[in-house]
Amino acid sequence: MSPLFPALAERSTTPALQFGDRTLSHAELATVAGALAARIAGAPRVAVWATPTLGTAVGVVAALLAGVPVVPVNPKTGERELTHIVTDSSPALVLAERGAELPPVLATLTRLDTDVADIAPDTVPLPAEPSPQAPALIVYTSGTTGPPKGVVLPRRAVTATLDALADAWQWTEADVLVHGLPLFHVHGLILGILGPLRRGGSVRHLGRFSTDGVARELSSGATMLFGVPTMYHRIAEALADDPALAKALTGARLLVSGSAALPVRDHERIAAATGRRVIERYGMTETLMNTSVRADGEPRAGTVGVPLAGVELRLVDETGVPITAYDSETVGEIQLRGPNLFTEYLNRPDATEAAFDDGWFRTGDMAVRDPDGYVRIVGRKATDLIKSGGYKIGAGEIENVLLEHPGVREAAVTGEPDEDLGERIVAWIVPAQADAPPSAEELAAHVGAQLASHKRPRTVRYLDALPRNDMGKIMKRALHG
Repeated sequence: MSPLFPALAERSTTPALQFGDRTLSHAELATVAGALAARIAGAPRVAVWATPTLGTAVGVVAALLAGVPVVPVNPKTGERELTHIVTDSSPALVLAERGAELPPVLATLTRLDTDVADIAPDTVPLPAEPSPQAPALIVYTSGTTGPPKGVVLPRRAVTATLDALADAWQWTEADVLVHGLPLFHVHGLILGILGPLRRGGSVRHLGRFSTDGVARELSSGATMLFGVPTMYHRIAEALADDPALAKALTGARLLVSGSAALPVRDHERIAAATGRRVIERYGMTETLMNTSVRADGEPRAGTVGVPLAGVELRLVDETGVPITAYDSETVGEIQLRGPNLFTEYLNRPDATEAAFDDGWFRTGDMAVRDPDGYVRIVGRKATDLIKSGGYKIGAGEIENVLLEHPGVREAAVTGEPDEDLGERIVAWIVPAQADAPPSAEELAAHVGAQLASHKRPRTVRYLDALPRNDMGKIMKRALHG
C-alpha cells in the first residue's frame, strides 16, 4: 500500500517544513515524527493543541504515521465548547509544542511534547501504512446550529483530495507553499501542511499572516500562496503602496483563496496590480475539496471552478429533484458523492443519516452553474437563500455588487420576514468612511443597475464591523442576534 507521505518514506533531504528559523527536511521529519509515532502507537485517538508552530505539524504527522486518529484543537476554543470536544472524542493523549500552556480540560490528559531538538540520524523504518478507510482526523465543525460535530475523515479522503488538487493545480514536489493560516482546520492543516508533504515539496508557515511575510517568502523561492478572503483583502489594500509585494505576487505560480468567497473587487485590484489572478476552490469539513478553478483553466472571478477529479456534483431543487440547467441562473442545493467524503459524525448516527440523500451528501450550499460547468456559490441554504416576491435570490451576488461601490468597505446580505414580499433583502454595511456612509437609496440604485430590480436591498443597516469567525467568515446569525 503506497504511503501517505512518500518523501518521508524515501528520506528525502529536501526541505519539508519551515516555521520561522526552524526547518525540517523530509528525512528529519521522518526521524522525529517516526520516533513520536512509536510512542503513541495503539492509542485510540490523540488531541493536538494546534498552535501555528512546527510542533503542531510534527504531532499531526506522527499520529498519521502511527495510524492514530488526530483531533486538532483550536487554541481559541472557549471552555464549554472545548469540554464538549474532549468529552465527545475521548483522546488518550494530548500532543503540544514544548512550553505551550494548556487549559484545565486538556491538562488532565497525558501530555507529550513535540520536541524537535537534537535530531539524530535514524534509519528505523516508518510504520506500515494503515488501511485507506482508517480514520485519519476528527475535525470539529464550527457548531453554528448546536454543539460542534466531530467529522471523521478517513485516509482515503485526505489522499483523494490532495491528489485531485495536484491534478487541478499542477502541484509538484518543486512547489514551495507559503501561508499563515491556523492549523486546526481543513484549509490550513490538510491543504496547507499535509498537501506539500504528500507532494514531496515544502511549506513555509508565517506563524501569523502579514503582507511583509508574504512578500518576503514569495520573493525568496516560494511558488504558491494559500489564503482566505480577509488576507487577500489586506493584500489588495496594501498593493498600491508596496511595490515589493506587487512584484512578489507577480512572480508566484499560483494564488489560491478559499473558505469563503473572495469579493470581485479584490480579485480585480490584485489582477490590476500584479497581472496575476487569484483562483478559488470550494470545500467543506465533511467533504474536503470539491471544486476548483484549474491552473490551466480560466480564473474567472466569482466562481469556484469545476468539480475535481473523482467528485460527483449535482444541484437539486427544494423537492430533491436534480437540476439539469447550466444557465447561470437556476439556484439549487449542492449535493456530492466521491472518495473525498467523510465517513460519519462521531457518536452521531442520527446526524450522519440525515446528512445524506440516497448516498449524496447534502451540503446546504446553494449554487448555480455556468454553461461551461463552472460553479458559482450563492450562499448557504439556511442563511443566504432569500425568497422575496416569488424569487429565489442568493445573497452572495448582491454582496459582490455592494462591495463594488466605493463607499462600501464590508457588506453582508440577509433576509428578514416581510408581510408583502415573504422576505425582504437587508444589507449590512460597513462604510468606507464612517462619517459619510452611502445612503440606502444610493445603494439600492447601485444594485438595481447591476442586477435585477427585485434584488435591491429594501433595508440598509450600518455597522462598524461585521462579526467574523477565525477564518474570516461572516457570522450572519450574529447580525440578527
